[in-house]
Amino acid sequence: MFCNKTKGIKYRPSQLAFMKVYVTGGTGFVGSHLAHKLVWAGHEVTLGGLSTEGVIDLPEDNVEVEQIDVTDPETLDFSGHDAVIHLVGLSPLFEPKVPYHKVHVEGTENVMEACKDASITRYVHMSALGADAKEDTEYLRSKGEAQLLVENSDLDWTVFRPSVIFGEGGQFIQFNESLLTPFVTGLPGGGRSRFQPIYVEDIGDLFVEAVEEDKHIGESYDLGGPETYSLKDIAKMIEKSKGRKLKVLPIPMIFAKIGLTVTEKLGLKFGLDQYRSLKKDNVTEENDVKHFKKSLTEMETLESYLGL
Repeated sequence: MFCNKTKGIKYRPSQLAFMKVYVTGGTGFVGSHLAHKLVWAGHEVTLGGLSTEGVIDLPEDNVEVEQIDVTDPETLDFSGHDAVIHLVGLSPLFEPKVPYHKVHVEGTENVMEACKDASITRYVHMSALGADAKEDTEYLRSKGEAQLLVENSDLDWTVFRPSVIFGEGGQFIQFNESLLTPFVTGLPGGGRSRFQPIYVEDIGDLFVEAVEEDKHIGESYDLGGPETYSLKDIAKMIEKSKGRKLKVLPIPMIFAKIGLTVTEKLGLKFGLDQYRSLKKDNVTEENDVKHFKKSLTEMETLESYLGL
């Protein structure tokens, strides 16, 4: 079962109108958690994903699962639904097998067109913190281009721009763990890059509120958790959760660039997009969680999630 460690008040099922909500990318990490939130709030949910196999821990009632591919418009049919939450996105942690532009930009175009075909106007879009059509990383640039398409559309849109999301089934902690060696480890730039991780159950509550309440229409929200951490902090917390202390040695960024250039040319999982990402902080200037019912004091910190 998914662990739900959300602190503070518990949200009661919505007293608003029942909706049928279609979640693209719904069979993935965030979508699987969000399904529980939407059903508990009184809605019916269809989860669309590339694969329908191995999806576990979904509510027994009011959830359907469909196989879709956002790059293939023929697979997209939102008929009979009242709202779409578009979660599909490639990971920024690895070089993708499919170009970012094809999934993030062309995929978003296809989803919005399918909304139009089904006469759906309510649309909530998952972008990313720092997304900008002029960015130098392909991940953030394609996310920014997709966001512009959404904001210039006729849909009743809401855009979420979160920092990294963590929780059961997510990649963030597992990926950082894979970079570490016990007791002593090297991190690019000494691990100075900063993050503002947001717990998957917490952002799920924000998605439910966004799709239910009209005040969020036409708004783009930069979202993060209650605390910011450097990559070094995160590495030390992961090791501390295992009962070990960690000494971090700085790897000069030029060496990281050379290494990631080589891995990109070899067609391995990492490349220069990951190098450019390492040079940027992933934190909000102003956390827009303040525009939602859920307060920062109720939200899970990464430290608490790790049992520290």
